Amino acid sequence: MGDLSFHAITAAWWPYVFILLAGWLPTDMWRYLGVLSASRLDETSPYVALTRTIATGMVAAVIGRLVLYPSGSLAEIPDAVRIGALAAGFAVYLMAGRRVLVGILVAEAILIGVPLAMG
Repeated sequence: MGDLSFHAITAAWWPYVFILLAGWLPTDMWRYLGVLSASRLDETSPYVALTRTIATGMVAAVIGRLVLYPSGSLAEIPDAVRIGALAAGFAVYLMAGRRVLVGILVAEAILIGVPLAMG
């Protein structure tokens, strides 16, 4: 059948097509199916609650991994600063009446400001 790897095609446009086919299409396919089927779902259904619980748990796991086992430039920030930014952002989120953007902005300000102040 031939070589079907990423490096098999050397055309300049190939990386963009690869990103489209391997990244965007599989993700958006499920989004579109979700939008099409959402009108038929009962929001109080136990299956919808289970799905929402699993999705929330997955997001929390990704955030926990980013804070506790970071890579790249985030790994250069001390653990205490990353954990403190998470805790402060969550506390401000709760105190601000569950406003997500406010909590994110506070955590980001700590993640950017403290390392800058430390030099």
